[in-house]
Amino acid sequence: MPNRRLSPAELLRVQPLLSMARERLVELAGGDRELLFAYRRKVYKELSYDERGNPMLRRRLKAIKRSEQDGVCPICREPLPKSYCELDRFDAATGYTAENTRLLCHACHITTQESKGYT
Repeated sequence: MPNRRLSPAELLRVQPLLSMARERLVELAGGDRELLFAYRRKVYKELSYDERGNPMLRRRLKAIKRSEQDGVCPICREPLPKSYCELDRFDAATGYTAENTRLLCHACHITTQESKGYT
């Protein structure tokens, strides 16, 4: 299922929020270029956690999925490598939950993303 895209009208509606956030970050930084950079990074990180969960949550979920899948990639049926496995969401908007994810080897994850038109 493709991810929801914003319509042209929705894109226009979000612009004031983006402008306000940018202006506020500049104000908070008070002309300090490095502080502005740090504020932007913090906001970016926290918003990505809102969507993806924090790294500890994803690490725990990977361990659960590895166990549920008996250490095997559900697509190629090969043993999952010890590292660089990737959580694949069935529905991106639902987030990283045990019911909405599977753990894939890197190659299968890339193939899956390409088939969905995400790469």
